[in-house]
Amino acid sequence: MRCLNYAQAIREAHAQLLRDDPRVFVIGQGLWSPWYAGSSLQGLDSEFGRHRLLDSPVSENATTGAAIGAAMAGMRPIVFHPRMDFMLLAVDPIVNQAANWASLFAGRVNVPVVIRSVINRGGEQGAQHSQALQSLFAHVPGLKVVMPSTPYDAKGLLMTAVADGNPVMYIDDRWLYAETGEVPEEQYRVPIGKGVVRRAGKDVTIVATSYMAVQAMKAVEGLLERGIDAEVIDLRSIKPWDRDLVFSSVWKTGRLVVADAAWHTGGFAAEVAATVAGEVFPALKAPIARVCLPDAPAPTSRAMEQAYYIGASEIVIAVDKVLSSERSRYDVPSPVY
Repeated sequence: MRCLNYAQAIREAHAQLLRDDPRVFVIGQGLWSPWYAGSSLQGLDSEFGRHRLLDSPVSENATTGAAIGAAMAGMRPIVFHPRMDFMLLAVDPIVNQAANWASLFAGRVNVPVVIRSVINRGGEQGAQHSQALQSLFAHVPGLKVVMPSTPYDAKGLLMTAVADGNPVMYIDDRWLYAETGEVPEEQYRVPIGKGVVRRAGKDVTIVATSYMAVQAMKAVEGLLERGIDAEVIDLRSIKPWDRDLVFSSVWKTGRLVVADAAWHTGGFAAEVAATVAGEVFPALKAPIARVCLPDAPAPTSRAMEQAYYIGASEIVIAVDKVLSSERSRYDVPSPVY
């Protein structure tokens, strides 16, 4: 099997979809520019024509609305937003329109649109170019949200998203573009809503999304040096997310750390933590820990970025905290009234 990087896998998925399905087209800003899309769309306009890769004006709302209309008319558009931050200008057509039409029309109308948004943080870009807003969209009924972390999943989840028949938000992270892995040349699909165990372990469960799934695997190396055997779950999809897989792991390990490279308060990590606490509380031997960004806008200073962004070392610290805070539930003192 061949080895591709993450961006190459995304490009191959686009190429195969454009080649095999005349309903598929791509619309968005900077489709012909490596500055916007990196190598994830490189050369596709030359291969398939600029009538299939429509480089749009800077109007996220209009571009997304046009794609939603095309999807309702029978096309299979992929909308490209090179920065998730500015996709906020398209919240109305995404949340009020695409997410609701199937319900409003009792299933007689569907919206088979893929909304590809890129998290493009770091590099001293600051608060308006660095935001990871996945939990906002995972909150909305009618939207599916996927976050692949490997080249294999990057290709397979895009294939699945286009075929799904419903609005799917496909979120990729620029910090993953250089990650390499085996990718089949043929078309294949990765199911939406199914996570995967990247590493089995018995001492603690680490549930991670996107870039943090890669960091969780790096954290395992440091944990093994301390004699800690961690299980790593890459969710791949956050709406829906694989509750059964997480529950079964927590029943085995009794401890949970959730890593998501977005803000701490109200984030997706909080959703996982609350669900586990509500559904499998008897399995827990220790408090749940979350590894998230601080509740502050992204800085523009490189030194401050090093303190702001999270990675493998923060996961290791969280695991240590969970293990050190463990105590018997019977040791908790009774409240005094």
